[in-house]
Amino acid sequence: MKRRQFLGLIGSALAPWPHFAIAQQSPVIGFLNSQLPGPFAHLTEAFRRGLGEVGFTEGQNVTIEYRWAEGQYQRLATQAADLVQRNVAVLVATGGEPASLAAKAATSTIPIVFALGGDPIKGGFVGSLSRPDGNMTGLTQFTEPLEGKRLGLLHEWFPQAAVAVLTNPSFPPAERQTRDLAEAGSRLGTRLIVASAEAENEFEPAFKRFADQGAGALLVSADPFFNSRRNRLIELAAKRKLPAIYEFREFAEAGGLMSYGASLADGYRHVGRYAGHILKGAKPADLPVLQPTKFELIINLKTAKTLDLEVPPTLLARADDVIE
Repeated sequence: MKRRQFLGLIGSALAPWPHFAIAQQSPVIGFLNSQLPGPFAHLTEAFRRGLGEVGFTEGQNVTIEYRWAEGQYQRLATQAADLVQRNVAVLVATGGEPASLAAKAATSTIPIVFALGGDPIKGGFVGSLSRPDGNMTGLTQFTEPLEGKRLGLLHEWFPQAAVAVLTNPSFPPAERQTRDLAEAGSRLGTRLIVASAEAENEFEPAFKRFADQGAGALLVSADPFFNSRRNRLIELAAKRKLPAIYEFREFAEAGGLMSYGASLADGYRHVGRYAGHILKGAKPADLPVLQPTKFELIINLKTAKTLDLEVPPTLLARADDVIE
């Protein structure tokens, strides 16, 4: 065999190996979420966009292992443990407090970036927002502490209505949410009709109870499971002709009457950026917990017309976006 041919064979044989080695060296992000992948797709894309802003592209220089609990929070502990066993470089816990609790229980050493709806200090995830201690940092949307505000907006539009409240008892903050709403209802003089549902087949009985007890409006409490089933909840509210308020603009865009909360997509972009910074060597303790600077009031005028409702001018003037 000629020397040139021999070197050519060696070169062709070794050619795939550098690419394989680079692929093997790519860091792995564990992405743990309590919801369904379908309704969450735009937020997963926002997360990847945030990663891209700090130099990481899935499939090129970073690998992402996804785990979806599909609203069954009891799955999260096993899924988090599986990601920890895979020795991921960063564990991203999204979709509310259940995923963050599972991640926290699974590891005290792997960096965790969370996306919460409540207070991360009260939840025991960090000791300080400005300088988290331990292996956790991330973002809070403060959706759960806004329950009273959402009830107030509903009361402003329907001051005489008894308000139906849908809660999920398997969601860790549910008891606190119900207590906050009871206090807000007492201040406003609003009668609340509370029903719970932790599975989709419990939605219909809850809505029947609302109708039987004379509910004139509906508040769907902040909960990742409800968010992942938003189309079904909006359908039931329309069927019962219940004007409703929800936590995120995705509900209003899907046909809900009104929503009040922070931008989820923007939040998940920042979570992606934090995951990227940690891959580059930043420590969770050096990354302050992010908080929204703006809360959006979204009103769906098309739904209002379907329900034969006139939007109060005061609410219309304060709306950040109106869907027509």
